[in-house]
Amino acid sequence: MQTAISSTEAVRNFSELLNNIKYRGDRYTVIRGGKPAASLVPVEAIRSGATLADLRGIVQALPHLDKNDTSFEVDVITAAALQPSMPETLSWE
Repeated sequence: MQTAISSTEAVRNFSELLNNIKYRGDRYTVIRGGKPAASLVPVEAIRSGATLADLRGIVQALPHLDKNDTSFEVDVITAAALQPSMPETLSWE
């Protein structure tokens, strides 16, 4: 079960939270500013997913673009060109 806790509560009880996570398998969602900011879960839960060693196979399994279809490339270049530029200096400098 995932328990929601405030960031203040997480700071005040961090050692206890770590013990609950490690020994009981508890899971926590840390709320900051009224919105979820982080999840605290046992390490085993994270390790159960794909690993870096799986990345090559995952990328190779992705669909490939047709070499004759240049519309995607044009769309990316157009979108990049339409992005606003960064200011020369920051307003707080």
